[in-house]
Amino acid sequence: MNCCRACCHFCYGDQADRRGRPVDSQEAGLRTTIRDTPPVPPMADGKVACKHLVLVHGACIGGWSYFKVAARLRSAGYRVTAPDLGASGVDPRPLREVPTFRDYTTPLLGLLGSLPPGEKVVLVGHSLGGINVALAAELFPDKIAAAVFLCAFMPDHTSRPSHVLEKFIEGKWLDWMDTEFKPQDAEGKLPTSMLFGPQIAQERLMQLCSPEDVTLAGSLLRVSSMFVEDLQKQQPFTEGRYGSVRKVYVVVNQDLAIPEGFQRWMIGNSPVDEVKEIDAADHLVMLSRPDELARCLADIAESYA
Repeated sequence: MNCCRACCHFCYGDQADRRGRPVDSQEAGLRTTIRDTPPVPPMADGKVACKHLVLVHGACIGGWSYFKVAARLRSAGYRVTAPDLGASGVDPRPLREVPTFRDYTTPLLGLLGSLPPGEKVVLVGHSLGGINVALAAELFPDKIAAAVFLCAFMPDHTSRPSHVLEKFIEGKWLDWMDTEFKPQDAEGKLPTSMLFGPQIAQERLMQLCSPEDVTLAGSLLRVSSMFVEDLQKQQPFTEGRYGSVRKVYVVVNQDLAIPEGFQRWMIGNSPVDEVKEIDAADHLVMLSRPDELARCLADIAESYA
């Protein structure tokens, strides 16, 4: 068995059955070849070099949200990992046991720290996951071939990490509708919790998704946080580390959660190496336009990894 078939068959792989993730038989019907994508190039010894993409989810969801895109990328020969962040997906901890943004990001940081010397990944962050990607790039710049911000919050390296979130909230870019925000403790030591309600999910996050995907997501949403209080206490990411990592921003033009105007503002505030666009997709682009997103990420991997 060659390298790619061994390592690309569900990278978080055999854990899928044990931990409740979608398993291979469930994804089989979704596996399609990504057209117009170059084949994975062979190495000098004739083996196939697996380009590794790490897909980071946003608030209230989990690694499961990438199941369609991961299946497509794997069938095209890429290695894909979609970890659950703290208190997300099938991570068993409740939010109160993840008191800081770094605690929340620990599963991703552990994954990057465990990579063999010299291995680099294409690190993709969706929505709030862009802040997780920025923190990972600050701590492991030598492990990241490219940081990809998928309709995501993208901090700069001059302001506090909370700056883009504060601008988003102050600018009233989103009608939060039936989202529930609650304090976790009377002392205010823990970050405010957040849970998307069914109305905002259907009308702002997933307005172009199928009814089946909306139902699936509604059954899997978990209480999360934007961690604004904690991020306000942190120092800016540095130009020499986070700022040195090559960056791609993927604009989603029908996003009603982080609208295109705010995505463009972030790009102007912190210029990137490349801007790509996905048309006719909503905020959960990985569910509403999986083919287009898979092609986009494959193209990025071929260009940067």
